[in-house]
Amino acid sequence: MSNEKIFETLSMLPMATAETVYMTFVSTFFACLLGFPLGVYLFVTSSGGLAPRSMLYSVLSRIVNIFRSFPFIILMILIMPLTRLIIKTSIGPTAVIPPLSIAAAPFVARIVESALSEVKQGVITAARAMGSTNFQIIRKVLIPESMPSLVSGLSLTIINLIGYSAMAGAIGGQGLGDLAIRYGYYRFRMDVMICAVIIILILVEMVQIIGTAISRSLLSKR
Repeated sequence: MSNEKIFETLSMLPMATAETVYMTFVSTFFACLLGFPLGVYLFVTSSGGLAPRSMLYSVLSRIVNIFRSFPFIILMILIMPLTRLIIKTSIGPTAVIPPLSIAAAPFVARIVESALSEVKQGVITAARAMGSTNFQIIRKVLIPESMPSLVSGLSLTIINLIGYSAMAGAIGGQGLGDLAIRYGYYRFRMDVMICAVIIILILVEMVQIIGTAISRSLLSKR
């Protein structure tokens, strides 16, 4: 490979990496904003929750399952009109944030529900015995006790969103996925594709290492 091609490849990677990081972390924020309260509500209304509502839980659970199993590419295409309404465009890193957030929100909801379900029933019973309300139990008992699991789940969410952001490159989302497809695949530049994949793997590994370290630190302080 010529020096010009090497320089061209290296010059494209920083911006594509920055776009992927931007899409991933902003989408994670909005996914948590949507999914966290939904996950708490799923736990509260479940059979072992603070205020069981079997019918409501069943409906919400089915809706979450439907959105979780929906292919991301199809979801992104379906909500393009909503994306254009909010962002005024359907192309670029910012335009990918609404579909990424909606796709990840059900995943976050299940993570939150599962993490809260892991809290020992005895802790909840003790809080009730001291006169705590459901809101106080959620805020002061359930969330602090489940933080290690929540952090691990958040790491998995970010990793999933890195993968989703790469897929978004296929339809104008930019980032490393777009770089790999547009310059690597269509222009037969295997070097570009390999570099993009390596950076994605590095990002995933970094998120996993940091998430595991934080989760273990929180677990050791319990």
